[in-house]
Amino acid sequence: MEKPPFRQNQNCGDWELKERLGIGGFAHVYLYQHHETNEKLAVKMCRLELTPRNKDRWSREIQIMKKLNHINVVTARDVPEEMRYIALNDLPLLAMEYCSRGDLRKVLSKPENCCGLKESEVLSLLNDVGSGIQYLHENKIIHRDLKPENIVLQDINGKLVHKIIDLGYAKDLDQGSLCTSFVGTLQYLAPELFENKPYTVTVDYWSFGTMIFECSCGFRPFLHNLQPVQWASKVRNKGPKDIMAVEDLNGEVRFSTHLPYPNNLSRTLLESMEALLQLMLKWDPVQRGGKVNPETKKPMCFEVLEQILSMKVVHILNMTTAQVHSFQLSPDESLHSLQKRIELETKIEVVNQELLQETGVSLDPRKPAAQCVLDGVRGWDSYIVYLFDKSITKYSGPFSARQLPDKVNTIVQEAKTQLPLVALKKVWGEAVSYICGLKEDYSRLFQGQRAAMLSLLRYNTNLTRCKNSMFGFSQQLKAKLDFFKSSIQYDLEKYSDQMHYGICECSLLLFDSCFVLQVAEVSHLDDEIMALHSEIVELQRSPYARRQGDKMEQLKILISKQKIIDLFPRIEKTLESIKDADNTVMQMQIKRQREFWHLLKIACVSYSALIVISWINFAGTYSMGYDAKSKKVRCIEPQHITLVGVYTDKPKHYDPVRWTICCGSQLRPYMIDRCQQVPTTADWEHCTVPAVSEIV
Repeated sequence: MEKPPFRQNQNCGDWELKERLGIGGFAHVYLYQHHETNEKLAVKMCRLELTPRNKDRWSREIQIMKKLNHINVVTARDVPEEMRYIALNDLPLLAMEYCSRGDLRKVLSKPENCCGLKESEVLSLLNDVGSGIQYLHENKIIHRDLKPENIVLQDINGKLVHKIIDLGYAKDLDQGSLCTSFVGTLQYLAPELFENKPYTVTVDYWSFGTMIFECSCGFRPFLHNLQPVQWASKVRNKGPKDIMAVEDLNGEVRFSTHLPYPNNLSRTLLESMEALLQLMLKWDPVQRGGKVNPETKKPMCFEVLEQILSMKVVHILNMTTAQVHSFQLSPDESLHSLQKRIELETKIEVVNQELLQETGVSLDPRKPAAQCVLDGVRGWDSYIVYLFDKSITKYSGPFSARQLPDKVNTIVQEAKTQLPLVALKKVWGEAVSYICGLKEDYSRLFQGQRAAMLSLLRYNTNLTRCKNSMFGFSQQLKAKLDFFKSSIQYDLEKYSDQMHYGICECSLLLFDSCFVLQVAEVSHLDDEIMALHSEIVELQRSPYARRQGDKMEQLKILISKQKIIDLFPRIEKTLESIKDADNTVMQMQIKRQREFWHLLKIACVSYSALIVISWINFAGTYSMGYDAKSKKVRCIEPQHITLVGVYTDKPKHYDPVRWTICCGSQLRPYMIDRCQQVPTTADWEHCTVPAVSEIV
């Protein structure tokens, strides 16, 4: 049965054709979306006019794709049954995951990327494409056609992931380690490929190195305006470490071992990137990539790549000069060590350095310097730490503007000079990149100001918390003082009343004088608390508590922050004063209670002595017997009138004395303490009492 011709508006069951994604050398790629699940598939379909050789390539690509499974290599999917009939020939369709963020060429073509991608994007490319290439090589597959058009981007959980596609030119090494035939894109080919010489996996090193250079600087490394056939003869004799060849206005070819300016790479990364490119862009395919490590089975270029990706680099923006400083951290390096290195470059002393994260949080000096580096975040354009000088509150510059590119500077200095079209394009690209860079520089300064504002708000929050704590402590102290003053006043009133009952012990009079002194001290503390309240009111008039009205522009972040910082020692001192006063009040209360109970003891001793003296006078002639075991005093008389004295084990503590009068068979109990009168003679005829020394 003849298959219907393909139409662009053709649907396949529940799969709807959305758009054509691209056209390759011998195939077209279309985007299909499922009506119900919204699943998207990239479907690659062969064109009709395929040569037997291209048909073989097509079949090989499908075979290779089906056996690969790696996050950085595009994944093959099963072709839905509804789509099988749309194939234009006997060759099967190839269904793949759809990568919605386009290819790398689309990214490089943006004006802001004229002079290379951002550092974070370059490092992401190194990680993803490098991992994908190593996976292919481990599976004995050479891609042979690595270029920006064959690197697509997919958003996975908010992170851009690079994936290698188009394995149509891939060669399975199981068919032989040396290959001699190839037809592909010449601009990224290794020299031995377009010269039809035998090749190995090192051809992918050259293509990968060329991509890295272009992503870093915005153009290919070797005479990018010429075709490979033209530049090959000129570049063949380059030095082993040369990674770039450019032609000046006089037509002379100049080589360099360094990445050209402008680019967006930090100083710390530049040297390592140049070392990597020097390994990957060697003209000799045998030396390209470096020696293979016998332990890891990896060439030196991939070991250098892993070192680059494992580097912990902290990027610090000096807010006083607008200059970015990058430092590679050593394992377990302390923050103080990093600050000493910062001091050498910025001349800002360690004691005056304030390092703020983007959230306004200061770096913790107790933690290692690695706290400046976020896991999984690379590049100074992704995360940066802001450096402030605490010794100054006004940053007047001079600020360091980025260097003007040489070609742009030439146009500025010699505006009437006529340049060829190729040179003008380069100047235009560098000018656009320079302007975009200035915009990013000012954006970072703004972010630094925002970090300072967030830090100020954090300080203000802490200030409010301390202020509320101080209010709470002062209110507690005031309540304790009021209670203490009332207690003292009550004691003094009762003491005045008690004077009429004859308690005139000297110690009580002395305690009265102490009370007078304590009242004076409490009054002094009360005055201090009132002064503290006034100080708290002043704290409420902090810069952020006042309405600024239309004068917000006069509010200086650093000045306000410094004022708040200066307030903290005063608050701490005030809190200490409150706590000391609170402790003094409690000690005075303890002393008051101790003196009160001391007075009670004095009173008890006085009454007990009077009682004993009265009883001795009353019953002085009677003999007595004392039973030490029962601690009772029993009168030995025939009249059966007995006085029994029962008292505690420790009578010297002046506890109340209990007496029981035994008159025949009747018991008459008496509680004898300082508040009761001594029993009269009507209660008994004869009595005997213990000696005074046994009671007191």
